[in-house]
Amino acid sequence: MIEFIEKVRGLSREELAYMTDAEIEYIYERYYHHHEEIVE
Repeated sequence: MIEFIEKVRGLSREELAYMTDAEIEYIYERYYHHHEEIVE
């Protein structure tokens, strides 16, 4: 999940370290579903 967010959002692990689990999960779900739609 972290690697996916790093690639699609261009965020570093340091930036992600300061986010809450809820924020990271929100970003992942939002971009994963968007990425899925593009692939299909």
